Amino acid sequence: MSKPLADFVQALVAVLLGNAAYFLLMRYLPPHARHAPLRIDLGLVVDFWFCLVAFGVIKTVAARRRKSRAGKP
Repeated sequence: MSKPLADFVQALVAVLLGNAAYFLLMRYLPPHARHAPLRIDLGLVVDFWFCLVAFGVIKTVAARRRKSRAGKP
């Protein structure tokens, strides 16, 4: 898979996983951290943070897999 396509797929998966985690956990978050539809609020920042964490995890796993494959003959 080409690098740009791999980056796109990783970003897409991160957004999907981050949003899924946010919406599953939203009812347990404080009221100010819950997103209200059609508004710009703190909930959007929290949702973005979930996606950013998911992206970091995906990139870390991908880098470790790449590194372990490079070490094998």
